[in-house]
Amino acid sequence: MAVVIIGSGIAGVSFAEKYRALNADEAITLITRENDGYYSRPMLSRGFTKADIEQTIVLKSFEKIRESGIAVISDADVYDINSASKSLSFNRQGQSQTLAYDKLIIATGSAAFIPPPYLPYKDLFFSLNSLTDLKQLRSFRQNVQQQNSAPHWAIIGGGLIGCEVASDLAVAGDKVTLFHAMDRLMERQLDVEDSARLLDVLQTTGIEVRFNQAIKSLGKQDHHVCVNTDSAYEFDGLIVSCGFKPRTGLAEMAGLTIGRGIKVNEYLQSSDDAIYALGDVAELPNGKLYAFILPIRSQALWLAGFLNGQLQESWTVPVFTPKAKVHGFEALHPPAF
Repeated sequence: MAVVIIGSGIAGVSFAEKYRALNADEAITLITRENDGYYSRPMLSRGFTKADIEQTIVLKSFEKIRESGIAVISDADVYDINSASKSLSFNRQGQSQTLAYDKLIIATGSAAFIPPPYLPYKDLFFSLNSLTDLKQLRSFRQNVQQQNSAPHWAIIGGGLIGCEVASDLAVAGDKVTLFHAMDRLMERQLDVEDSARLLDVLQTTGIEVRFNQAIKSLGKQDHHVCVNTDSAYEFDGLIVSCGFKPRTGLAEMAGLTIGRGIKVNEYLQSSDDAIYALGDVAELPNGKLYAFILPIRSQALWLAGFLNGQLQESWTVPVFTPKAKVHGFEALHPPAF
């Protein structure tokens, strides 16, 4: 049987390695657009206080994964899944290729969500969703430092990632202004008391937080980016951090049932019997997506065991308590993730 996994994040790699440990014979192929190896995506938001982050963030090279008997096709862009012929098509180094599967695992994760009003200005801002994004941000930051010393950043979005990135930049010595549409930080995850404590921690590190902000437009003035609300502000760089969006495009083209993510049953199986989904992209019957390390790894290990006949019971959500990686902050109450 040929097992193919799309995606080289924690979901795809954990599944592939566990499946290989349980089954020494079947062909396992992991296909990914990445080229840097298997890295820790949660550590991206600590990418400015760690000088060697581009090396230490990589947990395992693709060559090391290949040594365990897993074929890895890197730097490949999958553009089609043909569920009728059980095959997928991808571009690699300018050539189109086809790969057959018996079981397909979609572990494509999520992309940064960019609100539609910001799309016309996409050349003016950064997002932080991959190691490639981080490398671009670090290179830009280094160039500004060479000209100006400490860069002044605007961050749009006071959710989990926005607060983490703002914190890391500030601790690294940069000036940061955080724009948030709501009246308190991380309002979806934290209660009022913890939101207030988070605000105090961020302000203590020198971050300016602006609440109830409606961004009317973005612009460019000389070497600065402009954020226009009721007033106009100029910054060296801008990061838009407004949440994530599951990568469901391939599944939708393949005719799978889509909601917020790829709809799966309690066995992580999509509307096609041969296709399963893991991680950020998998929408469970309760309508939830579990985009956190512990449940994602749990899904991957469970599915490998299930497909090898080791487990019969459906996947259940493990107990987990995510934490915001904000320097000096610890929530007093359980967050509502």
